Order: sequence, then structure tokens, then C-alpha cells
Amino acid sequence: MAYDGTDFSGWARQPGRRTVQGSLEEALATQPPGASVPRSVVVAGRTDAGVHAARQVVHVDVEPYDGQPTSRRLTVDERGLPDLDRMRHRWNRLLPPDVRVLAAAPAPDGFDARFSAVRRHYRYQVSDAPWGVEPLRRKDTLAWHRPLAVDALQEASQALLGLQDFAAYCKQREGATTVRELQRFTWRRVGEHEVHADVSADAFCHSMVRSLVGAVLMVGDGRRDVEWPHRVLDSRQRASSVAPAHGLTLLAIDYPPDDELAARAEQTRNVRDAL
Repeated sequence: MAYDGTDFSGWARQPGRRTVQGSLEEALATQPPGASVPRSVVVAGRTDAGVHAARQVVHVDVEPYDGQPTSRRLTVDERGLPDLDRMRHRWNRLLPPDVRVLAAAPAPDGFDARFSAVRRHYRYQVSDAPWGVEPLRRKDTLAWHRPLAVDALQEASQALLGLQDFAAYCKQREGATTVRELQRFTWRRVGEHEVHADVSADAFCHSMVRSLVGAVLMVGDGRRDVEWPHRVLDSRQRASSVAPAHGLTLLAIDYPPDDELAARAEQTRNVRDAL
């Protein structure tokens, strides 16, 4: 699925707030007669308020049809599963225009959208144009009113790669580990005034990507030296330079081959030992 996070209070359902999970579950619950109603969906990576997704992944456990559906428009296969292309069309008619289900398929045995994933890929978009951001890009690109040196951005980010405790770059949650393997953190200039950061890891803790980007941007505009982000990492003290949410997009989720899904899910459920 994909969504524009601008008008959502993040992925996770919250009482009295508009969320992506809430919108999706409401659409899924509006089933044809005879269909079971899924209780909740499991997401590959919960996104913060204002963060977008181009290729988010979810799974939902459902009960097969018992017999034949009452609607003639809905066909059911030998497993008791409905025509998912037709169901996708139905869900998208029920969903608001800032959320789309792009594809739906029966999950392989052992699949878990969250725990079977091996890595997540994000992109952060920045404009260092003196006038800010072009109007049509204002909802997915950050205006940074200082010139950015890509070489400095790249040097600072490479020092943060590897399996490390990212407590300084995460919003702490009680009982949750902040040990992550940062596998990619690269910067490139894609236009005269546009810079992209591509960030990949086995998983991310709360606000990690935006905190990393915010710290490195201060190196790119010359206000901090290239070693500063790594010194913050070593300090394990929460950094205050968190980039705004709207420049961030979840691009993709990687999964192993089908015969390794269950083992990957079991492995991921084991709590990482702190370094």
C-alpha cells in the first residue's frame, strides 16, 4: 500500500485521531455478506505522523468463506479466498484518496509483515534552494535555507554504519532495544537544489531516520564538523536535531525467499542484545 502521510497522525491507530491503520481497518471491515471481519492488520514498519509511504507492507489474518458467498459478484477459490483484485478495487473505493492498496495476494506460509522483513528502505528529500521548496514539492521535501555540501554529508553518514546502539538517535520506549544495523546511509545531489538521503537498516527505532538526517544536515551546512554525529552516537544521549517528518518516505521492504520467512520471523522476535 501507499499513502501521503500529511494529514495522518502516523500509522498506528489512536483514539480520536486520523491514522493510516484506522483508515485501512475500517475499509477491511466493510466486507461482503458472509465474509469474516479482520481484527487488525500487522505492518512492516510503523511510520510517524507526517511520514509518507510508497511501498508499505501489511498482513491480515482472515477466515476462509464457509460455503459460497451470497454476492454473485464475488468469486471464491478452492481455499475459500475471494478474488483479491476485486477486493482491492472495493477497498480503494472505501479508502480516502491519500491511501491506496496497490496489490493484494495470499501470503506464503510463515510470512509476517513485520518480523519476516530483513530490511527497510527510506528516502529523505531536501531542497537547499535560496527560495525554499517549489510549491508542488512542499509536502514531501524539506526546505533547508543553507547550501549543503554533499561530500561532507556523505563522510559524516558513513561513520554511522554498522551494528550499533542508536540510543542517541531514537525516541526511547520502555523495554525496547535501540540496537540496530544501519546498512546504508548515502547522500546524492539529484538536481541543482535537491539532495536525497537513502537510508536502509534491518529495522529502525522511533524517529531514528529523522534524527540521523537532522544531525548530518548540520554537518552539510557547515555548522558541525564531520565527526560530530559519531560523537553524538557514542554519547548515547538523545540528540535534539530531528528533521521534520514530511521530507521522509518509506520506499520499500525486503523479505527473504519464501522458505526462509518463518525462520526469519523467529529470529527477529528474539530481542537484540545491547552492545
